[in-house]
Parts: sequence; structure tokens; C-alpha cells
Amino acid sequence: MADMIDYRRRIYSKYASCFQDSKQTFDVTAANKWGKAYDSYLKGWLPSEKNANILEIACGSGRLLHFFKARKYTNITGVDISPEQVQLAKKIVEAVIQADILKFLENVDKTYDLIIGLDFIEHLEKDEVLRFLDACYKALKPRGRIILQTPNARSPFGPSIFYGDFTHEVYFNANSLGKLLKLVGFQLAESREAGPVIHGFASAVRYVIWQGIRIVLKIWNLVETGDGGSGVFTRVFLISGLKPTPLKEKDID
Repeated sequence: MADMIDYRRRIYSKYASCFQDSKQTFDVTAANKWGKAYDSYLKGWLPSEKNANILEIACGSGRLLHFFKARKYTNITGVDISPEQVQLAKKIVEAVIQADILKFLENVDKTYDLIIGLDFIEHLEKDEVLRFLDACYKALKPRGRIILQTPNARSPFGPSIFYGDFTHEVYFNANSLGKLLKLVGFQLAESREAGPVIHGFASAVRYVIWQGIRIVLKIWNLVETGDGGSGVFTRVFLISGLKPTPLKEKDID
């Protein structure tokens, strides 16, 4: 990030080893298990064309890059500021760039069909958030999509995620981040929970119990405020927005 604050430089230089406890070998089995949930979370949001130009920001050790590669996407790029994480991610996809993400995006125009960033936007300060969203909007092709995941300020356990990383700066709920997407020009903002997904008996039990907990949280909101809330209560949530197609002159007339 531009004019990087000193604490960021120090932490990100060792982010994989000291803060992510990343291993030097990629655990394919664990990555595939993780990916099953994201098949559900991202359903209907991913490009239909396997040669779509996809950019993952803050790609970390490459787990999401592996997700796309395993699903036969062929045009995948990762970018991360941490040299440790870049070296790990390059073991999955060669096209991984070490760069300040804001500077990288601001030098790109109408290039990507999808920009996705899991657990990144909360690391930015408020002015950087708007710079980042503006840069994503510019870097996307018309009808391109942005997908973000971030800790959920609506969740009772959201603070355990947000305050679990010293570099987290900004805290969102689905409503606040959705309004920012609208501000910079994105349309059809949609938020989703990142909760239990059924893939066996144990996960089915977790799913049923979670639905009960959600009902309690909705009732809590309804009693206190008269409104059941957004219905997005998991510790982290995902949000998507689309860049609209520019209006033609005849459409404006």
C-alpha cells in the first residue's frame, strides 16, 4: 500500500511465517476441503468462461488460486505485498506479483472480469478503502465483478476475527460495505454468510444448529430495534458488486 506505514512494512515482511503460520509445503487436501465451502459461497458469482481474466488481491499462500486452478480457470493472477506469501503462492500459479496492491490496481484499466479479495479490505485505512474500491472499479471490464470477504461487525463473534490481526484497520457490516460499493458505482450489491455448508452428517448438524442461532439473532435484533437486520451474522461475510455497462449515447437520449 502506498507510502506504507512502518508497522505494515515490518509485519508484512514476515506475514506468512509469523502471522499466518504458513507451511512451506502446500496442503492440497486441506485446500480442497476448504474449497468445497467456497463452491457454495461463490455460487453464481464466478465467470462462466474458463478463460476469464481473474485477479486475486492479497493472494496469500495461494489457497484461492488453487481453488480457481482446480476448477479449470486458465487466466489467473495473484498479487500480494508480502515476499514470503508471494514465494508460497508461486508454487500454485506462476503469475503471482509482489506489489503494493493500490499502486498495482491504479495502473490497470478495464482488464479484469473478476477481482476477488478475501480478508483484505479490513487492512486498509478509510481513505485507502475508497482508493481501493475506485481502483477496482477502473480495473474491471464492463460487467466485471468484485468479490470481497471481511470480518462482520454484525456478528457477536466478529471482534474475535477483527482484533485477531494487528494490521486490521476498518470494520464493516453488509450494509456499510454495500453502500460504499454503490458510492463508487457498483450495482447489484449482494451479501452472503460464510457459514456451515452441508457435505456430510456432521456439517448437516452444524448447518441445522446454525439456522437456529440465526433465528435467535434475528429475534434479538427485532426486539431491540424493530428490524430483523440483514440476516448476515457469520463471523466473516462475502459481498459482490457488478460494474455496469456504459450507456450508449442513444440510450441517454
